[in-house]
Parts: sequence; C-alpha cells; structure tokens
Amino acid sequence: MSSMPLFHLAFPVDDLAQARAFYGGLLGCPEGRSSDAWVDFDFYGHQIVAHLSPGEAGARSASAVDGHDVPVRHFGAILSMAQWEALADKLRAAGTEFIIEPYVRFKGEVGEQATMFFLDPSGNALEFKAFGDLSQVFAK
Repeated sequence: MSSMPLFHLAFPVDDLAQARAFYGGLLGCPEGRSSDAWVDFDFYGHQIVAHLSPGEAGARSASAVDGHDVPVRHFGAILSMAQWEALADKLRAAGTEFIIEPYVRFKGEVGEQATMFFLDPSGNALEFKAFGDLSQVFAK
C-alpha cells in the first residue's frame, strides 16, 4: 500500500452487473468486497464503491472549459500518457460514446493535458487525463 493517502468514492449505479462489466471488465479495475447492494473496485490504487441506487445516477450539469461542456459532477484518474493512450484506444475499440472525445486541452499552456470524458452504464461521468509533465497537475 502507498504511503500517500488514498481516496474513497461511493457513487450510485442502476445495475451492479453492468457496473461489474464496465469497471471490472472494460476499465480493468479489480473487484474487492461486495454485497447485494454494493461492489468495491480498486480504481488505480484507490477505492471506489458502486452502490445500487436505481434512478439516482446520471443527473448532469455542465461547465464551459476550453470550448467544451464539461460535466460538473465527474470522477476519474490521472494516468501516464501511455496508459491514457491505451485506454483511449480500448474505449474506441469497444464503441464507447464520448461526451468529450480524447484530445489535448490547454495545448502550449500551463497545465497542458490529454483528456477524455465518457459515461458509465448508469450515466455517471468519468474523466481520464494525462500530463506530459506531472509537475503541471496543480500549476497555475
């Protein structure tokens, strides 16, 4: 286990089997403990928990960022550029419908990053990003 603190995120899903297929299958997140009402996943070293709560997921509002409508409520991970590119290729091959197609935002500016947004089967928005230079993650 890392000496760095880990985050824990619980979120609603409509169907646990779909959540298992998406997070465990497509995204490759190993499953941890579970019950009839929830499933833990190892989300790149952090704990996320899909809680069965039909109809609660998917409400979206957006904020304008770099000419795109970014879902305000979203979560995801910062990957290495190689991991990000591999995930983008995997998602495209799986026919994923992107909210924001994979691209590089803030090109040539402080905080330049590769990003993509898509939904899980319950409508929860996810963002995966990568920085060529990790020192830029919190740069102003």
